[in-house]
Amino acid sequence: MAPRPELEDSSGDMRKDVPNMNEEKAVSIGAAHSTVALIEGEQEQDDPWDLPELQDNGVKWSDLDTKGKIKRVVITVGKFILLIGCLYVFVCSLDILSSAFQLVGGKTAGDIFQDNAVLSNPLAGLVIGVLVTLLVQSSSTSSSIVVSMVSSGLLKVPTAIPVIMGTNIGTSVTNTVVAMTQVGDRNKFRRAFAGATVHDFFNWLSVLVLLPLEIATGYMYKVTGLLIDAFNIQSGENAPDLLNVITDPITEAIIVLDKSVISGIATGDPAAKNKSLILIWCDTFTNTTLMNTTVPSVLNCTSPSLCWTDGNLVWTMKNVSETFNVKKCRHIFVNANLSDLAVGLILLALSLLVLCSCLIIIVKLLNSMLKGQVAVIIKKILNTDFPFPFGWVTGYIAILVGAGMTFIVQSSSVFTSAITPLVGIGVISIERAYPLSLGSNIGTTTTAILAAMASPGETLANSLQIALVHFLFNISGILLWYPIPFTRVPIRLAKALGNQTAQYRWFAGVYILSCFFFIPLFIFSLSLAGWQVLVGVLVPIVVLILFAIVVNVLQARRPQWLPSCLRSWDFLPLWMHSLEPWDRVVSWMLAHCCCCCKCCHLKTADEEEAGKEGKDVHPLDNAVMNGKDDAAASIPPIIIRATSL
Repeated sequence: MAPRPELEDSSGDMRKDVPNMNEEKAVSIGAAHSTVALIEGEQEQDDPWDLPELQDNGVKWSDLDTKGKIKRVVITVGKFILLIGCLYVFVCSLDILSSAFQLVGGKTAGDIFQDNAVLSNPLAGLVIGVLVTLLVQSSSTSSSIVVSMVSSGLLKVPTAIPVIMGTNIGTSVTNTVVAMTQVGDRNKFRRAFAGATVHDFFNWLSVLVLLPLEIATGYMYKVTGLLIDAFNIQSGENAPDLLNVITDPITEAIIVLDKSVISGIATGDPAAKNKSLILIWCDTFTNTTLMNTTVPSVLNCTSPSLCWTDGNLVWTMKNVSETFNVKKCRHIFVNANLSDLAVGLILLALSLLVLCSCLIIIVKLLNSMLKGQVAVIIKKILNTDFPFPFGWVTGYIAILVGAGMTFIVQSSSVFTSAITPLVGIGVISIERAYPLSLGSNIGTTTTAILAAMASPGETLANSLQIALVHFLFNISGILLWYPIPFTRVPIRLAKALGNQTAQYRWFAGVYILSCFFFIPLFIFSLSLAGWQVLVGVLVPIVVLILFAIVVNVLQARRPQWLPSCLRSWDFLPLWMHSLEPWDRVVSWMLAHCCCCCKCCHLKTADEEEAGKEGKDVHPLDNAVMNGKDDAAASIPPIIIRATSL
């Protein structure tokens, strides 16, 4: 039997026994493929969405002496106190961030709301709600502006409904930005970004269904109108400021805003445009007296009995209110001769710095504290379902918990931003974060209902109806996207987006800018041009998107139903159906940016290893820079070389 031919050198030259050469090539390829398949099999077993086990590598409690036990208790208590302190500063920084955005864009938001002609377009009203909430970073502030406009008669309830839907979308951007702080770790970022954007997808999908339904049938307007008529609701108390009692000592020492200015601009008060949003006098006294005043004519008199003429003047008696300043505020900008924009930019930079620092510290503290048995207990409590047949109840209890916690902190942004790092480190699963976010949406509407109930009697009905519309919108969305497991589409979409952003991390920034800034601004610009332009541009885009979605679904499930040319997108240029070419462009830009900043002199581990082998490495070969998967980057070069034969 002839000896088997062997592969010679790396140039690919082989011996001249052709049949044996082909046989050897087949054997080599088979072995190489089997090795890659083995690695891929290991990767498939490690589901990135499984909650990681946080290992405790420290000394066991039973092995510690008395001194060691005391030291561990002191360190644990210290970490817990530091964690509570960071959470407190985190909540305060969110409040300051909201104030900063109001200083920078609050008057612009008021001017946007004042354009009733644009608001009459439902799609434009939706986009305005998104943009204004982004400008003031507070859905409660933008909702209160809408309520005040409805109460004053400047805006009708049906016109305000799309704006309320938009405020619901705008408030979900905060926790999405918070997820960006975990971009350093691929798997943590995957989970955190998915946990944050599941809230986004719920809001967008609810709007896509309920806004056309509302335009066609007036569903929410009619239902809330029936509720208002059915219950004889009396004016109640203001919503309780549970969290503000704790945070006000810090936030009011930094800045206090006159929130009536934005509402005044929106309702058309000319004096409000020249007023500063920074509150100077925190304690004032208003004195109302009955005085003789002149009026233009007898028609302007308060009553015929209190009206007389003196020559060419018409006199009447009316109540005149005069406000006296009693005590100045004590915040640090009370005597600063700075414009609202300058103060807003200062606070914006400082609050973002503090916010990111607190989140980084919180994540590190949670990683160090939630280990071993502690992590097991917490994850069991948060993620375990009730035993059969009551497992379905667990999600609804999570919704109630989210609603209750949001009612306590009075901010859906604070609650969802607080659970986002927990999703990232693997304490809370995406499936559990989803109902918690849904409950948060309900919780933030209950405080609005209580606030609306404190309105005067003549405006109570309209104010309460708008608040109930917000509540009904979220309840309807939950009925659409939660009760049946098949309909929990936001979870699947969030996981798909999480996988994309974990592979191409720059895409997270593109997503945030596109969904919350560029697309709303684009639609708003089209709405200014009129209905014809809006429909003419958006309808073809929507049809194209729907066509792509249907084809993608059929490609994955029923490719035989499609013509051969549509069974894949390969007939299109690669940049139209893959992020890889865009990733190369971004990586090239980052590499050259680093070279300009002289960062390229800092060698990565890959470069050092390649340097030892005497090989040159292109900047794009870095797995982190080009966004490729870490597991794929770890495949030995010999395997890749074998598969290329």
